[in-house]
Amino acid sequence: MIDTKKLTKKILAFRDARNWKQFHNAKDLAISLSLEAAEVLEHFQWKSKEEVEEYIKTHKEHIGEELADVFYWVLLMSHDLKIDIIDALDKKIKKNAKKYPVKKAKGKHTKYNKL
Repeated sequence: MIDTKKLTKKILAFRDARNWKQFHNAKDLAISLSLEAAEVLEHFQWKSKEEVEEYIKTHKEHIGEELADVFYWVLLMSHDLKIDIIDALDKKIKKNAKKYPVKKAKGKHTKYNKL
């Protein structure tokens, strides 16, 4: 089980040691999150399915670093906005289960309002 509180404490200690909280407003945290997510995308841009499969084999560590950056910003932003991210995720999964019932959505990529 992921201990998000322990990870968040590490992130806060890292930030506080550098006095960076002063730069971390909601807008800039959201921008940083978006930028890091875009860096994940860069690994796959312009590659065919086959190229992606091969690329992942040799770049898994770097892709993992980019995903970790995204997770870092998610944890930091949820902390600063006082959002329990685990609770929010649990609620979102339940909401999506209602929007995408297995009987209607299984094996389909159709948006919920078109099922």
